[in-house]
Amino acid sequence: MEYNDREHNTRCRSSRQETDEHVHEVIGSVKKNAERRGEEHNHRFATMSEEPIRCGNSHVHEVEFRTDNYEDHYHEFCGRTSTAISVGNGRHVHFINSDTTRDDGHCHEFRVATHIENPVGEEL
Repeated sequence: MEYNDREHNTRCRSSRQETDEHVHEVIGSVKKNAERRGEEHNHRFATMSEEPIRCGNSHVHEVEFRTDNYEDHYHEFCGRTSTAISVGNGRHVHFINSDTTRDDGHCHEFRVATHIENPVGEEL
């Protein structure tokens, strides 16, 4: 299953339909990019998703992050995850396949799965 949110990565800050249910950790690294004067580099990011937004029989989360710096530039992302992907025992993750903002003349592609919600909580 692959989810691509390149078309919708500017939807952050919309009204939430559900509240106080759960969030997910999102930690990753963007793909290396050599557009900038031939210098190959990448960036890392870490954030938390927003609360769930109902989507059909499932839900998505909005995610927003800013990468670390590399030679005085960084990138941002603002978009949504895929719908929930079951990992068993009533738990789930989400997927994002998108691009960062264009900064310093280039952008970066990234693919990341969220961490499991409530990983050390009681069985669901």
